[in-house]
Amino acid sequence: MTRILYLLWIAFVFYSCKNDNQERAPISYSTTEISNEISTAQQIANAHGFERWKDINEIKFRFNVHRNENTSGRSWLWKPKTEDVSFIADTDTIHYNRKAMDSIALQTDRKFINDKFWLLIPFQLVWDEGATISDPKKEMAPISKVELNTITLTYSNEGGYTPGDAYDLFYDDNFIIKEWIFRKGNANEPSMITTFENHQDYNGIKIALDHKKEEGDFNLFFSNVEIK
Repeated sequence: MTRILYLLWIAFVFYSCKNDNQERAPISYSTTEISNEISTAQQIANAHGFERWKDINEIKFRFNVHRNENTSGRSWLWKPKTEDVSFIADTDTIHYNRKAMDSIALQTDRKFINDKFWLLIPFQLVWDEGATISDPKKEMAPISKVELNTITLTYSNEGGYTPGDAYDLFYDDNFIIKEWIFRKGNANEPSMITTFENHQDYNGIKIALDHKKEEGDFNLFFSNVEIK
């Protein structure tokens, strides 16, 4: 029974915290044109290296979840300019293009969108159309108990793999994300709260490699990251 509950929990993590408002149509990943007054979302994206995005041709990463003594993961190769995606498993590799997906590709793409969302949430703030972003304010961060800036990202109830979800993002005065609260279906109560830590620089793109819960028995982390 414990094993079954753990597998169900892993499935929840892998298929939660993901949203792509273009479920069947690929997103344009070009750099957003910046107006004279830079939005909070754009400042957060820029602080994480968004202005370098136009030079990126390929991203490799492994998405992992560690809870107690168990670790599960999956690996990806993504070419954002062509929208070619490769899902690399232990025994097989699935290749597809997000501009032309069949039913099998859609199943794999759900996982990819989830994992990419965790990896590049600062950029999703400016990529994702149809989402709303609240005005910034100061609040106590839920894990560190430090006062940080916060905005709420809310997705519409239509489109995407998990419509209606909301994310409360906590960031410092340098616009670096430090924590977030995921609220499934924009519920009042948190579905998951994690840190954003161990930021590393990959060709100018800043990635938070570790996402830990306050309890200390959980880490969603990235490994084998390469950005070219």
